Amino acid sequence: MSKPKVFEKPIGVKDYLPEAVARLRSIERRVLACMERWGYRQIITPTLEYYDTVGVASSTEDKKLFKLLDRKGTTLVLRSDLTAPIARVVCSLLKEQRFPLRLSYHSNVFRSIEEEAGRDAEFFQTGVELVGDATPEADAEVVALAVASLQAAGVEKFKIALGHVGFLNGLFNETLAHRADAQMALKDCLLGRDHVGYRERIRELALTAEVAKELEGVLRLRGGKDICAQAKLLSADPEAQQAIHHLCEVWDVLQAYGVSEHVVIDLTMIGDFSYYTGMTFEGYASDLGFPVCSGGRYDNLLAQFGRPAPATGFALKTNRILEVVGPAQPEAGERTLIAYTAERRGEALQRAQELRYLRSLDALAEPEKPVTVVTKLFADAAAIEQAVQEQENGLKLVQGYVYDQVEVWASRS
Repeated sequence: MSKPKVFEKPIGVKDYLPEAVARLRSIERRVLACMERWGYRQIITPTLEYYDTVGVASSTEDKKLFKLLDRKGTTLVLRSDLTAPIARVVCSLLKEQRFPLRLSYHSNVFRSIEEEAGRDAEFFQTGVELVGDATPEADAEVVALAVASLQAAGVEKFKIALGHVGFLNGLFNETLAHRADAQMALKDCLLGRDHVGYRERIRELALTAEVAKELEGVLRLRGGKDICAQAKLLSADPEAQQAIHHLCEVWDVLQAYGVSEHVVIDLTMIGDFSYYTGMTFEGYASDLGFPVCSGGRYDNLLAQFGRPAPATGFALKTNRILEVVGPAQPEAGERTLIAYTAERRGEALQRAQELRYLRSLDALAEPEKPVTVVTKLFADAAAIEQAVQEQENGLKLVQGYVYDQVEVWASRS
């Protein structure tokens, strides 16, 4: 194996330059502030977790986990999501706190990938977990918050596709009883959004025309609340009926929130069916093939950590949102340059400190107002005058950087 070149990085990771970081942090601040207004408190968990606890409880396939050994030979993993680590904390450090718990987070996560274009091995997630509430109200809350979070992030056009794993489980148990392999094959097709493959699998199963029609009918179940009525006619299975009833209630709450225009019911959308236990959803932005958020109900996870409880939540894929939103708009506030000569260095740097202190007080009242005071040493007053270029909009351009104002602290002559 050849040695990496000095500027090479591992596949799937990237550098974020200052402009991209500014946009990323701006998205993060706005989204976390939105979540806080809904009552979600931020939590931070370790980058490393034990494989035998959080690793095996994660929704991520084992082959996609980054594994390493500590000095004792114990297998560790780089966190591949935040849901399992938060479940661990809820069942340990927060075990005395009453449900429901509303927690938010923003962190980087890691998943091992094949050498595929456009796939990241390290990416950022901003999300919430609502633990201890099994009601449709809770599911609707996280969907409505996902809508509000995408809007806070600056995503203008998007749709949330809402599904329920119970519907397909019931339908498949009714039509493909005792044929677990066939059920799994069809679910894999739907999970991969491979509708052509789904139809081909149905034809290969040699089913009756009626059953084949029933299974293919799932692909047409996409739309508003009227889809619920159609789905109830497609399967009489109790689990499927209960799933549709739950989705109808979620839809009613979303209408009360005033966000149903952003949501479509899509009963082919099942998420990771081995992990989710009820409602699932994905958010898609216009002109982007990848989902920018995903989530759902996972009522079995916390039992693995000794505190059984229902839970639901979602995560925004923050770095993908960078591809959707436009360039970061200049935030309120001013950029000031303190231009000085050596003889007045003390006065100039003291002035810079005073301005930073005053600006920091302003920032406490207006968090989006940046505190930006830059200092620069020049040879003499003439060099400062030559470096400052006046712009038509009143701004000053100094050596390639734009400032709202320039204070000159030059030697007296």
